[in-house]
Amino acid sequence: MSNFNLRQDIEQRFLRYVQIDTTSNEFSTAVPSTAIQYDLLNLLAAELEDMGAAEVTITDYACVYATIPATVNHDVPVLSFWAHVDTSPAFSGKDVKPQVHRHYDGRPITLPGNPTLTLDPTEFPYLQQKIGEDLVTSDGTTLLGADDKAGVAICMSFGKYLLDHPEIPHGKIRLCFTPDEEIGRGVSNVKLEDVGADIGYTLDGGRLGAIVYETFSADKAVVRIEGVAAHPGYAKGVMVNALHLAGKFVEKLPQDHRTPETTSGTEGFIHVYEMRGTATAVDLYLILRDFERDGLAAHGDLVRDIAAEIQALEPRAKVTVEISAQYRNMRYWLENDMQPVELARQAAKRLGIDVFSSPTRGGTDGSRLTEMGLPTPNLFTGMQNFHGPTEWVSLHDMEKAAELCLNMAQLAAK
Repeated sequence: MSNFNLRQDIEQRFLRYVQIDTTSNEFSTAVPSTAIQYDLLNLLAAELEDMGAAEVTITDYACVYATIPATVNHDVPVLSFWAHVDTSPAFSGKDVKPQVHRHYDGRPITLPGNPTLTLDPTEFPYLQQKIGEDLVTSDGTTLLGADDKAGVAICMSFGKYLLDHPEIPHGKIRLCFTPDEEIGRGVSNVKLEDVGADIGYTLDGGRLGAIVYETFSADKAVVRIEGVAAHPGYAKGVMVNALHLAGKFVEKLPQDHRTPETTSGTEGFIHVYEMRGTATAVDLYLILRDFERDGLAAHGDLVRDIAAEIQALEPRAKVTVEISAQYRNMRYWLENDMQPVELARQAAKRLGIDVFSSPTRGGTDGSRLTEMGLPTPNLFTGMQNFHGPTEWVSLHDMEKAAELCLNMAQLAAK
């Protein structure tokens, strides 16, 4: 019998992984979008080889796959567990300095690299449920990267545990690590025949007990405004300033509804998140989110209508809109076959975990994988406040997520 310590292994891996910069870049056309993601992908492949995993592969589309061989002889559904290595470009993920807070005492946590930032349980109520647990934060100068290196560490430790405990009955398990999830391209190039699984699970969720089978549907919109260039000293009646028109476009977007800061629950939104350009030409980048197809289409129609208004306002300009699909609500497919969700719920019940399945105001690789034909609900990791400097995670929650995966593997073998 192995003396492998699951909790300790998760912590050690997580603290190492978050210190590797893997920020993705949506303006890059490379695969992965940033070469630095290979620093972690290559490390994971090497560690999988060292732990004795089979069929370890780095694909030409920058995914790492590995197999935990079955320990039973009868037919068992092949389960796959997924996590993404990249971190969000919304905040710096370089030179992360993880801080472990042992036996959290319930008081506010001041982040040492930026003392103006405090994790206060009155502001973040989930902290009140974590008293006595070990928490990890950054030092406040970067994000932490628990999204989704918590998932990466959980998958790796879960796989190592199974390899060290061949007496545990389970079918074939596939571990899968993707790049570029944060920019909506995590599984764009995935070939399901390379995966060879019947069911998938992403480890990319929040608080303990969350088993998600409903996500946003998502589109990306790029509005390009081309003005008319002229020397500013002789521009009267000639120049058309694209920046001015871009400002008018943004002003016409809903301000008191349909924005991230004014919506919650199952309300969708339009979010303009970047503007690039000059007086001659400007690109506006927007994300459109809704839980229903009709709502998502309405967001796109509104963007087109406003663009048409700007075009009519200044016929000499050229205003174009390009809307591209990113992912769709996994509920559309999973509600027709809830077996993957029920397997996770049964495993959680065995562990005494209170399960909840509320719609998540985001998406995961599981949204696209489900649409592609691999049903893939999303499981909790414990991460909180992701994409910013107050991000944190409970090591207790991460251990519970790994135990959930272990129980799911055993239940599937029955």
